Amino acid sequence: MTDTAFFTDLETRVWQALVDGDAAADAALLADDFLGVYSTGFYGRDGHVDQLSSGPTVADFALSQARTVALGEGRVLLAYRADYRRTGATVPEAMYVSSIWERRGDAWLNTFSQDSNAADPAPV
Repeated sequence: MTDTAFFTDLETRVWQALVDGDAAADAALLADDFLGVYSTGFYGRDGHVDQLSSGPTVADFALSQARTVALGEGRVLLAYRADYRRTGATVPEAMYVSSIWERRGDAWLNTFSQDSNAADPAPV
């Protein structure tokens, strides 16, 4: 299954958890062995969820240019561009993201994500 809209919807739910400050929703979408690779270092599931301990981290966002690549049975790479604004910020930012979603039991969980800053943030 490489339905781009399906995986973009899952990824949108992660972003919406950041907007809502909803740590439980964020945790529910990430595998226990999740690995995030960011400009600030490596983070596991707890690190990703802990960023919400003080509330929302993103004010608004838009995902675009999504594409998927099958990585084998029950594993899909979603790559896309995210234009967003952090909570309390006035300047928009943009990055390209690669996320791996893996089917575990009855659920699709995010097992890996890597962000690369974009050179040209567009207004959100």
